[in-house]
Amino acid sequence: MFVLAAAALIVTAVLGSAWITGQFTTPAVDRTDGYVSELAARDQPWTRLFRVSDALSGLACLAGVALVPRVAREWPGWLALAAFGLLVLAAGIFPLDCAALSDPLCGRRGTSPGHLAHTLARVLGTLAVLAAMALLSERWRSRVSWLFTWLTVAATLFTVVAVAAGHGAGLAHRAQLTMIAVWLVYVALRLLILDGDDPNAEAGPRIALGRMGGVGGARVRADDAPRWNAAERTWRAPDGVTGAWTGPTGDAGAWTGSAGDAGSRAGPAGEAGAWAGSDGGTGRGAEVVGGGGRPHVVVQGAGPTVLITAGSAGAWFHWEAVAALLRAAHRVIRFDRPGLGLSPGPPAPPTLYAEVARLAALSPAHPEQVTVIAHGVACWHAEAFARLHPLRLAKLVLVAPACAGEGRPRAAARAAGRWLPALGGTWGATALARVAGPAAHRLLTGLPDPYGVYAMGKVPAAVAGEWLARRDMAADLRKLRTAQPFPDVPVTVISTAGGAGCRRALASELGAEHVRLPGYGRRLQLSSPQAVADAAATRPNT
Repeated sequence: MFVLAAAALIVTAVLGSAWITGQFTTPAVDRTDGYVSELAARDQPWTRLFRVSDALSGLACLAGVALVPRVAREWPGWLALAAFGLLVLAAGIFPLDCAALSDPLCGRRGTSPGHLAHTLARVLGTLAVLAAMALLSERWRSRVSWLFTWLTVAATLFTVVAVAAGHGAGLAHRAQLTMIAVWLVYVALRLLILDGDDPNAEAGPRIALGRMGGVGGARVRADDAPRWNAAERTWRAPDGVTGAWTGPTGDAGAWTGSAGDAGSRAGPAGEAGAWAGSDGGTGRGAEVVGGGGRPHVVVQGAGPTVLITAGSAGAWFHWEAVAALLRAAHRVIRFDRPGLGLSPGPPAPPTLYAEVARLAALSPAHPEQVTVIAHGVACWHAEAFARLHPLRLAKLVLVAPACAGEGRPRAAARAAGRWLPALGGTWGATALARVAGPAAHRLLTGLPDPYGVYAMGKVPAAVAGEWLARRDMAADLRKLRTAQPFPDVPVTVISTAGGAGCRRALASELGAEHVRLPGYGRRLQLSSPQAVADAAATRPNT
């Protein structure tokens, strides 16, 4: 992403310097007193060339900003630079009617709205790029960047004075554009050389204690989490915290109490496990197999364990109604897959076996068994978990399961999916999520986004990544069905009238009870939480 962003900014500088050739192709524009923008005026011979150059320069600037990986507290500067790119694009779309300073007859018959729009776009664009230069220079504390900034400010002031004096505006304007182009190249080089190792770069989100398991998004110190002591083979908890942990190989146990108190069960030697608080639902990040860093995990209640895995684009809070019905008599675990909810973005595209490993890491250790509630495409993960870990499953509840079609995996989708984890951390993904995410979430679910989850850039990237991986996951599941038998455990398939044929066939194949609810829709955890909770809490008839 740094390389692509730097390349786009260099293209911006090159296209923005196309006026250099205009000194030779358009002699009617005065080099000393004429604006550079006059080269693209409608009455000039090479107007289309310079208008296209301006428009492409603006688009390249927008692309460069969109591809820059997010860095802490730099958003005002990058936003100003994006505004500059948008205004340069507008100036290319709406050219001057004529050479305003070089042609004494220009404007005598009035000017068009496009002429005025171009003038306004250029003025605002200059202010935007000066703001971007100042803000980023201050954030970087770079003397070189400040040097270019002050030189550009000086050239801008000379341009204003020259226009008022009626002489020399062309020279001052060309100096100003040269400084902007050189600064853009400097920014590109900085992205390539420095920002990959910038200590201020944002790491993946760390979740602090809060309502329903770590809401708030504050960073968590390393000493906030229980640590594995390899010598003593124990977990040590922070002061006054109670919770549970789950090791990456499925080993589980409890840790309690004051600082220095050892947990009651030892984990795998030298390995950090996933854990979440059980004190009324205050959970934290968890380290599990399958990638994704520390996913957000919520554990509530006590009793037989119920593990809930959400469908595509789902978050833990969509299952609050189901969890509320179960946690009085069950230990309910909810989590967000990498990139979704409050979990950090994924390090790699999702796979069926990585998701199975995630379920195994979050499930209690054998001989305790777990009831798994899965929704949509997550039903594939749950079915694969049942086939690969049959002794660890007590019951399976599949809510509106996705149909594993016969389509073959596509190499193009696999290649695109490898880029999405990186794209999710860019300013472009963040802007898209902030603009469209909460509204799209409300449209699809009818619910607000109380935790700002869908305004995070990693979420649309993760959703797109899971969608692109569907064919690969479905192919892996079809192979697994032929290689591993389904265990003799109670299964309930819950669906509505939509897609009933596919779900009926799945229920028949798994020997499941098929519960058909009235109406249409796939988000049954929102519309019919009682039916889902009843299926998990009571043994269905098989």
